[in-house]
Amino acid sequence: METIGSQARKAIQSHSEKVAVKFKDIQFTYDELGKRAFSIANALMAAGLTKGDRVGILMSNRHEHIELDLAAAFGGFVKVPLNYRLHPKEHEYMIEQSGLQLLIGERELIDSIVTDVNRIYIGEGYEQWLCAHSDTDPGINVSEDDLFAIMYTSGTTGKPKGVMLSHRNMLSSALSLSMVCEVTADDVVGHVAPLTHGSNFLSHVSWLHGLTQVVFDKFQPEDFLDDIEKEQVSVIFMVPTMVNLMIQHSSFEAHKLRSIKSINMAGSPIAASKLQLALEKLGPKFIETYGQVEAPMTITMMPRYELGKRFESCGRIGTFVDVKIIDEEGNDVETGGVGEVICKGSLVMKGYWNNPEATNNTLKDGWLYTGDLGWLDEAGFLHLVDRKKDVIISGGVNIYPREVEEVLNMHPGVKETCVIGLPDEKWGEAVTAYVVPNEGQQVNEVDLLTLCKNHLASFKKPQSINLVKSLPKSSYGKILKRELRELEQKGVNP
Repeated sequence: METIGSQARKAIQSHSEKVAVKFKDIQFTYDELGKRAFSIANALMAAGLTKGDRVGILMSNRHEHIELDLAAAFGGFVKVPLNYRLHPKEHEYMIEQSGLQLLIGERELIDSIVTDVNRIYIGEGYEQWLCAHSDTDPGINVSEDDLFAIMYTSGTTGKPKGVMLSHRNMLSSALSLSMVCEVTADDVVGHVAPLTHGSNFLSHVSWLHGLTQVVFDKFQPEDFLDDIEKEQVSVIFMVPTMVNLMIQHSSFEAHKLRSIKSINMAGSPIAASKLQLALEKLGPKFIETYGQVEAPMTITMMPRYELGKRFESCGRIGTFVDVKIIDEEGNDVETGGVGEVICKGSLVMKGYWNNPEATNNTLKDGWLYTGDLGWLDEAGFLHLVDRKKDVIISGGVNIYPREVEEVLNMHPGVKETCVIGLPDEKWGEAVTAYVVPNEGQQVNEVDLLTLCKNHLASFKKPQSINLVKSLPKSSYGKILKRELRELEQKGVNP
């Protein structure tokens, strides 16, 4: 029976004097980190919390994320990470919906929330609180099927849902990431993406190997390369937006990333043309994974030695899932046919917290219905086509926005793009594109339409292309197509 806590205990015992976590001028060895986590677990118990109670975490990237993870694992508590970039009203909803017993975080973030939940502020009070309790293992019996976290979806189609993830789910993700990132005991893990989300899954890989984790509090392309070089980070998680900003920045120097072995790109698809540019500048350092909060990170995995040969795919089926492609009636689709991606296995969530209706709509006979459309090739590689809800139906024909976006992204002057369907009296929906130009480069609608004409069937071409300064995005960096549609309905230019 393995849990995050059991793996961390082994790492603490085997690597007691090794640096476990670094944040600015703060660092702790594995022995020190373990004692701090034990103290926090005992402090939570002294405050009246018991196994299964929910503890909220609301802070920017800091080392406390790491020790609070372990405290939750050791005490059998359920952590509820809250994305600090969200609005206080969104936090209030999640706090109430999850039934938090305690909220730990930064004062400036917590005090903007209207809630009567008990709170502890990071800083001197937090340090005094944990130091006032025993640093010995509380000895709580935790099983692999026990709940470890409630992580909220981005809420792009409505209220966020609380995804229930067990220790088994987290370790399945960690083991898969360890394999595809080719992790060894000598690696150093960097965290620059939010530890409330994607980067946290990479954090758990550290307990399997006794790795050092380095936490960065912000991402600035001009400083990021220096930070990586200084700390000799070798494995890191980055969303495609970060990768694009990094490689296109005027101060980009590839040699500063010599220590990097693998950059795990996930969170949203990356255009093939942008990925090719990244590989040209950095070489085979990128691995790609596809997942959802409901099946974290590794539904499919694309190792770095395969990525350059298969730009259009997001990888082979992961180690701890089975994947099928089904049609609207639930029948299996043959190889090469497009349908909904569904998956089943120890990576898949337990369900949505206090939301049986959403759980029943998404989990059917153990299969997770992802809402993504894709197809499997003969070698077993998955090709994502689009979100099921984003398919444009024009003149009775299905058009996949991502296919159009891939073509638009081929233009060197395009930074990023988004394609949606808008109501049209004649065709039902009209293909409409929004393009953010690269700074200092010329882009015009005529050239982009010509590009589409040369690479797409006539009915797939955008009926209009809008050049905009930016696109609306979620706090996780995903483009919000829903907001684009709402802005168009209001007659507002993005």
